[in-house]
Amino acid sequence: MAKGSVRKKGRKWYYRFYIEDESGRQVQKEFAGTESKSETEALLRKAMEDYEAKRFVGKAENITVGEMLDLWIEEDLKPSSLSNGTVMAYTAAVKKIKKYPIGSRRLKTVTADHLQAFIDFMSYGGTNPDGTASPPMSKGYMLQFSAVLQGAFRFAVFPKRLITFNPMQYVRLRGRKEEADIFCGEEAEAVSRPTITHGQYLKLTGYLKDRKNPALLPVQIAYYTGLRIGEVCGLTWQDINLDEQYLTVRRSMRYNGTRHKTEIGTTKRSKVRTVDFCDTLAEILRAAKVEQHKNRFKYGELYHLNYYTVVKEKDRSYYEVYSLPRTAEVPEGYKELSFVCVRPDGMFESAGAVGQVCQKARKQVEGLEDFHFHMLRHTYTSNLLSGGAKPTDVQELLGHSDVNTTMSIYAHATREAKRTSARLLDKVVGGA
Repeated sequence: MAKGSVRKKGRKWYYRFYIEDESGRQVQKEFAGTESKSETEALLRKAMEDYEAKRFVGKAENITVGEMLDLWIEEDLKPSSLSNGTVMAYTAAVKKIKKYPIGSRRLKTVTADHLQAFIDFMSYGGTNPDGTASPPMSKGYMLQFSAVLQGAFRFAVFPKRLITFNPMQYVRLRGRKEEADIFCGEEAEAVSRPTITHGQYLKLTGYLKDRKNPALLPVQIAYYTGLRIGEVCGLTWQDINLDEQYLTVRRSMRYNGTRHKTEIGTTKRSKVRTVDFCDTLAEILRAAKVEQHKNRFKYGELYHLNYYTVVKEKDRSYYEVYSLPRTAEVPEGYKELSFVCVRPDGMFESAGAVGQVCQKARKQVEGLEDFHFHMLRHTYTSNLLSGGAKPTDVQELLGHSDVNTTMSIYAHATREAKRTSARLLDKVVGGA
């Protein structure tokens, strides 16, 4: 609260109080009151209340968009009820926005035109200030960036009162239009999500087996269950029922680049789901469990056990993951986790490590030049749909929010599946 006082000069009373100037320094301002001391004191109280309600933070005139975004993260985003995964994604988006000229622009000079130009640049692509090419962003990323800017500029208006209105309310996401060649003689090619053939899968697993790479098991699990990379790495043996052949997806592992910690948290939709699996994967998992049991004896004291601990920051809980040698003293608050995907010495296999192995494989395995881990999820779904699985069943297995999401992404399945569906009409009208 600002400090103030009143004083009498001649017949009139004056009131004064300290405020922050644009540099954040305390300076005294004095105003004329009335001939009544009590009335002047009332004016002082009212003036200080107005100042506290309407003042800007120190250097408000000079604050940049980037500085405002950092303020939004600390004071609005982190204390919010959003999941840790969403907070991490939004923080990463802020880091990227700050690399562009919009990040260093003074907040008070930003207009809707500036923001629209930036959003269009991200959406359509173009040339960066350093001369490098900036490829168009996907619709999913654009929605994320828009959500960040919408939330941050609302925050700048209220409660921070750094600006008087939100220019983001006039900005629109304008998607790229696809130009169709209506005179092209080539066959139409359906837009599809990339998948791999079973032969390519065998090449990939053969490559990993030859090198005894611990990324092998995560790849196998994803191929036969469609789990995301973080969901695979977050599985524990308690999540797997080998007798009835199903697993329960409860958590996801990720690296928090802001906190520089490996963490486990909720899945993308924050929902628990059950995924049944085939005999092939059941045998793979049984063999892995036996192998891990043998490694406990083989490595002895050098074998690692995995733990998580809860860390609270700004009313937000983070579940950090650690590996310790089995002979190490376990810190208070650490709870053991029996991860399914581990290295020979027992240390957990992180999502980042698996992703790096996949990047290396695409360079060294012929036919996998465009491969990335998420293609295993696409392949799983395509295999189910082309095999006759119900879209609603596939939706539940994947953990999509609704069946439209499943169908809009995967309805292409395979060219042969479409032919089969179209020819069903022959059975109906065949006798005509």
